[in-house]
Amino acid sequence: MRFFSFRALRPMPDLAARMAAPPYDVVDVDQARRLAAGNPFSFLHISRPEIDLPVGTDPYSDAVYERAASVFREFQRRGLFIRDERPGIYLYMQQRGTHRQFGLMGCCCIDDYLNGTIRRHEHTRLEKEADRTRHTKAVGAHVGPVFLMYRARFEIDVLVESAASEEEPLYNFEAEDGVRHMVWRMPDAKAVERAFLTVERAYIADGHHRAAAYAKVGAEMRAATSGFKDDAPHNIFLAALFPASQLRILPYHRFVRDLNGLSVGEFLERMGKVGRVERTGGAPELSPGECGVFIAGLWHKLALPAPSNADAVSQLDASVLHDKVLGPVLGIGDPRSDARIG
Repeated sequence: MRFFSFRALRPMPDLAARMAAPPYDVVDVDQARRLAAGNPFSFLHISRPEIDLPVGTDPYSDAVYERAASVFREFQRRGLFIRDERPGIYLYMQQRGTHRQFGLMGCCCIDDYLNGTIRRHEHTRLEKEADRTRHTKAVGAHVGPVFLMYRARFEIDVLVESAASEEEPLYNFEAEDGVRHMVWRMPDAKAVERAFLTVERAYIADGHHRAAAYAKVGAEMRAATSGFKDDAPHNIFLAALFPASQLRILPYHRFVRDLNGLSVGEFLERMGKVGRVERTGGAPELSPGECGVFIAGLWHKLALPAPSNADAVSQLDASVLHDKVLGPVLGIGDPRSDARIG
């Protein structure tokens, strides 16, 4: 796969801790307002600009995207960002407790996303995809990376270990949630680019809507441009690539607004016919093939056997959950557009 260096626009070092913010889609507007309260440097003012507009503002209104573009320009005018003079690739470490994971921040090729070199496992929701497309066009930048994973390669590991041990970090701070973030500039970006040419596949861990939006905007710009190079700005998108062996993946929850006409007892009975249901005293510890279910004030653990002869995506827990419970039991159609699921 192709992986490119880029001229980063990044925070001033003394502002990095205050500017750092969770991804736009893991907090609702009220949570985002609380997180950004009293902090004019929070990136949430750009990624979730509705927090600075009157309560009840439609998050998809023109005013929201205009606000994002305005704040982004203002941050640049005030000198809150550094524009690197030369293209680079960056090493990014996250640490919670004793667990550390090292990723590389650079740009991937939109064509690799479109041709399947970068694999997807999740359908996008239409309104979210449209939102990130409009946001990207308004701001004129990729303000959040697509989180990718790949099978570890020795030659990449060597470059990462060398940079982490020998280079001075650009950033080193602990966020409010207890996660430590460190960033280094890779000393030899070309060596990283060459090493990634041996990586056959990358897989989206998070950021399906960002990837779809970046590809859509890039395709529109490419159609309006005669002649292009693979690493032209509209042919690449911001990405963070982590070796899968280092990752700790946290749950992604579904909220279903009704039981499709079933009583709680009927619903639990139906679940018991497609898997094994066990009531637990609290949120259950889960293994692959299991999910927690919270209903009527009680927690249950549901074990769902994956089909053995299906393709890899159909065997994922999220796919099995939809194919056996969300679809046939709860009547959820297309999760991209069904208003009964969030």
